[in-house]
Amino acid sequence: MAIKRPKHAEGTLVVLEHDSRILRDNPLGDPHCRRLGVWLPPQYHRGPARRRFPVLYDFVGFTGTGLSHANWKPFGDNLPERAARLIGEGRMAPAIIVFPDCFTALGGNQYINSSAIGRYADYLTREIVPFVDREFRTRAGREHRGCFGKSSGGYGAIIHGMKYASVWGAVADHSGDAGFEFIYRCDWPNTLNELARYRRPARRPGAYAAAREAVRAGLAEGRDDGRTRRFLEAVWKKEKLSTAEGHCIMNLCMAATYDPDPRAPLGFRLPFNLESGELIEARWARWLRHDPVNLVSRHRDALRSLRGIYIDCGWRDQYHIHYGSRQLAQRLSAAGIRHVYEEFDDNHSDIDYRMDVSLPFLTRALR
Repeated sequence: MAIKRPKHAEGTLVVLEHDSRILRDNPLGDPHCRRLGVWLPPQYHRGPARRRFPVLYDFVGFTGTGLSHANWKPFGDNLPERAARLIGEGRMAPAIIVFPDCFTALGGNQYINSSAIGRYADYLTREIVPFVDREFRTRAGREHRGCFGKSSGGYGAIIHGMKYASVWGAVADHSGDAGFEFIYRCDWPNTLNELARYRRPARRPGAYAAAREAVRAGLAEGRDDGRTRRFLEAVWKKEKLSTAEGHCIMNLCMAATYDPDPRAPLGFRLPFNLESGELIEARWARWLRHDPVNLVSRHRDALRSLRGIYIDCGWRDQYHIHYGSRQLAQRLSAAGIRHVYEEFDDNHSDIDYRMDVSLPFLTRALR
């Protein structure tokens, strides 16, 4: 903890409004007109008028939105303050930082395309990147453009490095979702319990046969019997969610991301039977296709083309992401893909200070 006494030029935060064609008519009815934050380093206005800068895109974690990282913090630095300090200390090259808004009614985004949520990968790569390059003095080539994030944002960064290497030249992944068997599967019993509160008819004490009840409710193949819709309608009316409700909507967001199905009532399937709690192998297999640990070999050439890959995770991560991160690093090493992997003594929460490492790494890679 330190007393906030900024010593360096702050730069300029510009907030624009972008009207997205790609997000129009998205399945959740989320706004297609979004605020877009762009931080310009002090050198943007003080140096030569023709000078251009590399660009870093900030992918925030679940329940966040881009401009939340520009909010004032009482003792630590927000992201613009952190970048200004690192530049002022000579640890980071001047760069433009972009804060896109990818929040959804399901609480967040994994920064990929989903028929149940919206085409957020396309929104970023086909609309926001060209828009920023038109409006600001960027170095508009993938070799000078990177993305970074934590948690869901870290997942988005490493996935974009795999699938959209023509757009990004370097990525930084802080505690990004990886190793789905550890981080998601073990949390679903809590989600099933939360959804059971919205079961109709409500449970009564007495004899119970899970298989019969599942058939009665039509829960085969990851289908929902209406309890998921009732849960969502209830939490959408609240301003404060319980921990159980927060984890439940997160798992539903992941289901909508990893296993969308336009034929399903909500546009996605669930990986567990809502009555028996049994894992539905075919549905879970669709989740595992999105696990970064399982994608390295498929995207080996794209990953090798990147100018920098940075990954880190606390070795006390309460979601057990350090195990998936270790496996991801092992797969990268086995594939001969250069990267940096670090661990540190902390958990998943309040680790923005790790950007003191990743931001300089990215600007060095993107010069």
